[in-house]
Amino acid sequence: MSTLWLIRHGPTHAKGMCGWSDLPADLSDVAAIARLSARLPGAPMVSSDLDRAVRTADALADDRPRLPHEADLREIHFGEWELRRHDEIEAEAPDHIRAFWDWPGDIAPPGGESWNALRKRCGAAIDRLWSGGDLIVVAHFGVILTQLQRALGCTAHEAFGHRIEPLSLTRITRDDDGWRAAGINERP
Repeated sequence: MSTLWLIRHGPTHAKGMCGWSDLPADLSDVAAIARLSARLPGAPMVSSDLDRAVRTADALADDRPRLPHEADLREIHFGEWELRRHDEIEAEAPDHIRAFWDWPGDIAPPGGESWNALRKRCGAAIDRLWSGGDLIVVAHFGVILTQLQRALGCTAHEAFGHRIEPLSLTRITRDDDGWRAAGINERP
């Protein structure tokens, strides 16, 4: 059995939708980072190439081998909605933003990325990187949900029902019988 150890980066304190903006993570909770690091195996670690994921991976790395940062593990691209609050966008385009969140699939923000495009991008990256054994991935809310959706065999809307907090751990296992969620949003 192989385990994918998915970690959401530290908090950014952004008030709007934060996708490809390169905001730093707040890593001041050193006790939480130490507990999370102690919970992880000595497996290879990869992160998104965005600063908040890279710095979180740096804080957790210890002696774990690091793989090159992976751009395909970035958060969903919010396009023109980037760093804007939900209520601002809802005032301008209520039907569009409601459809984006309520029926995730091919609907994308203007100049941005749909859920299906994110899922395809992240799924291909995970398939390329996770060949067997354990792999630690430090990434983003959307990235983790795409893999959770795959493991649970659920809809995107159902996957969105899961809470994935900053500095949380979600574990996915894979064996001959397929993919399974072994733990969701764990806070060691």
